[in-house]
Amino acid sequence: MRTHQIEFWSGDFGRIYTDRNTTVHEEWNRQYLEKYGVSRLDMNIEFLKDLPKNLRILEVGCNTGQQLEALRLQGFNNITGIELQLYAIKNARNRAHGVPVLQGTGFEIPFKTSSFDIVFTSGVLIHIAPEDLPVIMGEMFRCTSRLIWGFEYYADNMIEINYRGNTSVLWKADYASIFMKSFKELTLIKKKLYPYINEKENSNVDCMYLLKKRN
Repeated sequence: MRTHQIEFWSGDFGRIYTDRNTTVHEEWNRQYLEKYGVSRLDMNIEFLKDLPKNLRILEVGCNTGQQLEALRLQGFNNITGIELQLYAIKNARNRAHGVPVLQGTGFEIPFKTSSFDIVFTSGVLIHIAPEDLPVIMGEMFRCTSRLIWGFEYYADNMIEINYRGNTSVLWKADYASIFMKSFKELTLIKKKLYPYINEKENSNVDCMYLLKKRN
């Protein structure tokens, strides 16, 4: 499946984005503290602290591997990533040593049904056109046996945002609710809004959510 967004992120803009977001782990956490008043590590712990460390986890759209590294440091030991952009894959493999990172897209996840206990995205669904969300969400739902986890820009209703002068590449929405409306087998375990504390961006809110799949 090829979309405008795939072409966009596969090109020069995606490579520049990767360079812009390649930081050491400590700096990455500091950026979260400055933006939300809480580190990403603490966010993850709040949502995942009670889960076994040997759960099979897949990140869809892992980019530079920041989350893969964070989960490994948190103690999870069965982690996999898929990423569209080859340049980002090289960065991810260097960062998260020993964590498998494959080239692929969320539209065609290269794994069998129920291959993972958790399938998640972090800042990926926001870059999927609304009409294409059923495909990627369907693939995530197919590949997880237990949980869907996400961290995305939030709005009560779907809103398109101009992104660095580009259109049709960024949307805010209530992605947890979209998941649950699309798949009745999903129930909400936890959902938390994280408003930006930066005065220039204090109207923005992001959302972390954890959904359970009923068997």
